[in-house]
Amino acid sequence: MATWLITIGAFAVILFVFNMLMGYRKGNISLTLDGRYTNLTDQANAVIKELEKRGSTVEYKGDGQYVVDGRSYVILKRQVSMGGAPLERTVLVPQKK
Repeated sequence: MATWLITIGAFAVILFVFNMLMGYRKGNISLTLDGRYTNLTDQANAVIKELEKRGSTVEYKGDGQYVVDGRSYVILKRQVSMGGAPLERTVLVPQKK
């Protein structure tokens, strides 16, 4: 019985940490873009295009900072291996006032 509880607890912790790393937090905007970007300008254009497609108003301030629907965000990039292939997630995190 105790082994099952430990296994379930470990799985819950791993799932929580994975979700946190992938940007699934309240207030974050998580995007999976079609390409991989090494240039911030190219990535900014892709982020703007994706968010405008979702119906948001977006302004790129430079240096990884955005204003989305009147709220300031900073960009984080996450690289995760999914099924052997790298997946790039772009997460916009709200800036503290």
